[in-house]
Amino acid sequence: MVAFLVASVILAVTPGAGVLFIVTRTLDQGRVAGLASVLGVALGNFGNAVGASLGLAAIFAISPPAFLVVKCLGAGYLIYMGVRALRPKEAAHASSGALEGDVMRILRDGFWVALLNPKTTLFFATFLPQFLDASSPALSQSVLFSSLFVCIAFVTDTAYVLLAAKAAPRLKRLTQGTSLGQYATAIVFIGLGIWAAVSGPHFPRI
Repeated sequence: MVAFLVASVILAVTPGAGVLFIVTRTLDQGRVAGLASVLGVALGNFGNAVGASLGLAAIFAISPPAFLVVKCLGAGYLIYMGVRALRPKEAAHASSGALEGDVMRILRDGFWVALLNPKTTLFFATFLPQFLDASSPALSQSVLFSSLFVCIAFVTDTAYVLLAAKAAPRLKRLTQGTSLGQYATAIVFIGLGIWAAVSGPHFPRI
């Protein structure tokens, strides 16, 4: 258990695509949006963890078309969010911070971005078996360890949000009166979508 916790913390604090997504959302729309994204991503990751425990990773491993379809859906959703960020209405919402009515949509965005990443399922299928006890039921252990990892990542991602929220006012002052922040958000989301589309199945950080 100690080895698992240490390895989980090291992986969780290592910045990856998920952290970049969350930090970008925070810088663009504020702390509330960042925290909503963290919760959405955590729920999506937990869904992938359960899927890995139930054998979904094996399906992706033996069926490249299934992996490709889910990967393209996730990449397409990221690109869609990038294009959506360029819309005038979206930019107006971002400039005034996350509105209460937007929180559920932001959470949903984070959930689908995480859930539609089949590499996360493969990550759990590769990472967790190293710490399972052969004398205990594998499914219950897998769900337990997955839940612990998601909780650890939730804490570290929240720390990234709080740090980004502190930096956001200064960045907004630098870009005030321009569309730089709006374009930066769109570029990051579209870039993440392209990265997700062209990268292989190995993905070390969720």
